[in-house]
Amino acid sequence: MSQHIHCLVNDCHYWGQGNKCRANEILVTSDEFGDQQPDRIDATMAAQMEATPAGSCMATCCKTYVPKGSEMTNVDGIKKMT
Repeated sequence: MSQHIHCLVNDCHYWGQGNKCRANEILVTSDEFGDQQPDRIDATMAAQMEATPAGSCMATCCKTYVPKGSEMTNVDGIKKMT
């Protein structure tokens, strides 16, 4: 069975046709945690972080977002797909 992460944020480097995320790994956390962390905090560091409750989907944040065409495609050490 094929599994996909669906994403509607089409200005993200990882966004693909059919609204599918093409990232090898993603990090989803609470907005509160995401707001306090620099962009370099991402999926490669997930095992080292504490779990963060969100309370609702409206309080969640995808930390894997990278703007399309950005120079930041290697800021977190994850190999970015092009």
